[in-house]
Amino acid sequence: MVVTGWLTATKLMWVLGHRLCMSERPPEERSAEPVTVASMTADLRDLGVARGDTVLVHGSLSSLGWVCGGAPAVVDALQRTLGEAGTLVMPTHSPGNMEPSAMEHPPLPESWHGTVREQMPPYRPAMTPTQGMGAIAECFRSCPGVVRSDHPQHSFAAWGADADDVTGEHSLEYSLGEASPLARVYDREGQVVFLGTDHATNTSIHLAEYRTDLDVGTRDCGSAILVDGEREWVTWEDIDFSDEDFPACGAAFERERPEAFETGTVGAAEAKRIDQRALVDFAVEWFEANR
Repeated sequence: MVVTGWLTATKLMWVLGHRLCMSERPPEERSAEPVTVASMTADLRDLGVARGDTVLVHGSLSSLGWVCGGAPAVVDALQRTLGEAGTLVMPTHSPGNMEPSAMEHPPLPESWHGTVREQMPPYRPAMTPTQGMGAIAECFRSCPGVVRSDHPQHSFAAWGADADDVTGEHSLEYSLGEASPLARVYDREGQVVFLGTDHATNTSIHLAEYRTDLDVGTRDCGSAILVDGEREWVTWEDIDFSDEDFPACGAAFERERPEAFETGTVGAAEAKRIDQRALVDFAVEWFEANR
């Protein structure tokens, strides 16, 4: 489209934005009524989320319906529900900053690997965007009062009473294990909350992989980070974790431990509140029996 005469750049932005909105489903087809901070807060309380809780959230904004205010409204509702005595945690991973030989979707030509290791920008908690985490987590990571852990690939962000303790000292090696925010949520008898998501992306189950007696193997990892203010490419070792059987593990957990989770709705989305400690302990035994 060529901008001419009265069709200024501002008008063009309005036209394109209007067309984009028109291409989406009508609001009334996405939810029976507008989803608001107040309505989500009530829904979360009905789900059993209470003030002072430690909660690790996995959320899909599009599943919630027509949210008045979008992702910031979801964050507001979660913070209002937990209060300042609570702790809100979300995964804010940035897997693109990784060893180039391990990139698979798509794989990189081998001749590019050296350039990536030399030129990849370093991870910076306040600046590096999330990848594949969804709009809610991407919004949350930069909200006032939120702190983010230092891991260049598997960071978590947190807000509230224990935010610093949950995100602090996140180990570069074995990044989802005992020196990770996942284990700190476990220590606090925290909960996992799904907002339109499911066990396929349930990061807490990774903690169980580290705790099994199975030989899951290891792999070499790499990322660009800041060391004393200077960019460096660093390498470390981690377990060769996998999430392919997470849905089966989660389904088994729900069959065998129905008392350890609650279901409900938040907005238009199916929601769950799960006892993270019960889930991780169950997954350890499930992996040892089924992997």
